[in-house]
Amino acid sequence: MSTAAQAQLGDVLNSILKQRTGVDLGQIKTNYPNSTNNGTATSSSNVNLGNISQSEISSGLKQALNLGVTEGVKKLGVTDGFYKNELVKILMPEKLRKIDTTLRTLGLGSLADQGVKLLNRAAEDAVTEATPIFANAITSMTITDAKNILLGSNTAATNYLQTKTQSQLFTAFQPKVKASLGKLGADKVWKNLISKYNLLTGQAVTTDLNEYVTTETINGVFKMVAEKETGIRNNAAMRTTSLLEKVFGAVKK
Repeated sequence: MSTAAQAQLGDVLNSILKQRTGVDLGQIKTNYPNSTNNGTATSSSNVNLGNISQSEISSGLKQALNLGVTEGVKKLGVTDGFYKNELVKILMPEKLRKIDTTLRTLGLGSLADQGVKLLNRAAEDAVTEATPIFANAITSMTITDAKNILLGSNTAATNYLQTKTQSQLFTAFQPKVKASLGKLGADKVWKNLISKYNLLTGQAVTTDLNEYVTTETINGVFKMVAEKETGIRNNAAMRTTSLLEKVFGAVKK
């Protein structure tokens, strides 16, 4: 069949399809997925690793993580570091949120507010002990596929660290949180808060505040580390060492 005949046949078929379904094939543009994965990964065409070794990539990633931990803990370990930071603020435990609603309905909103504030105060107090724990986890971390992590999403290194160390961080950090909860009297306030709720409602609600605050504090630090990693990957001004510039500068987002 000649090219002209094929074109005419195509027009006829498209016309019939448009009449019956409303779909105009001539207006459809096919979009093929690209390697940027919604802007969170880097295509090989945007990479020039040159003579950068696997060891340098690994060291650069660890340096970025260490910076994220150091700066993150510094920001979080002050009054309102958690409480007034919407990215990491610790809210009422999900299973206890009905307590919050009930207490406010009964005019005891100030008690609920105090309970939430003390959870954040405990996190702010305990997180100052986090730096060496996180630093040790980063140092001992073996990055077997540093290049893929470097070319991954904006938070690929942070995600890798969290996956590999969450359990050991929890075990090491939990005693710090427990001590902070006791030092600030948060445990007593929450015992009183839950007791009042149970008395008023006839229920028997309970929760492990230590486990909850430990998990939320660790997650808060990781959120700050992820924010720092994203900055280093996308903003040359945040690459404050020659190694960071060499490693991350070779990758164009």
